[in-house]
Amino acid sequence: MLRVRATQTVLRVLDRVVPQNKETPAHLRIGRRGEEDAYFYLRRRGYVIVARNYHTARHHGEIDLIGWDKNVLCFIEVKTRTTRDVKPAEAAVDRKKRHDLKAVIRDYLRSLPEKQFLEVPQWRFDVLTVYYDQAPVPPTYELFQNASLSS
Repeated sequence: MLRVRATQTVLRVLDRVVPQNKETPAHLRIGRRGEEDAYFYLRRRGYVIVARNYHTARHHGEIDLIGWDKNVLCFIEVKTRTTRDVKPAEAAVDRKKRHDLKAVIRDYLRSLPEKQFLEVPQWRFDVLTVYYDQAPVPPTYELFQNASLSS
């Protein structure tokens, strides 16, 4: 637990020291920061993260985080917002996004080594929202486990 917090602190310091690319839009920088914080949040909850920003050449879309929650393989979509004023962050996982994610998840499951698993492991799709709506306070998180991938 202490090592996770130390690593997170070092990454935040490095993010402040290294000059930011001003050409990168603010929403992409916030999204990247949200994925970093989501990674450490899930680690604190006991997840073992095995992949980040997984994508395939065959399909459009990307899975933000893939990890094990005990014996369940989890595909996690992270949605980051700076305000709750418009609509909930989880609402951004629309029909098109779910369709794209389903195809990438299928590719990932097919890529698992057959020797390691006799059958496809139990898996689920989670959505994790990260809100930076209260500036000096750490972000707030909401984890939607077993979110639907159907339209």
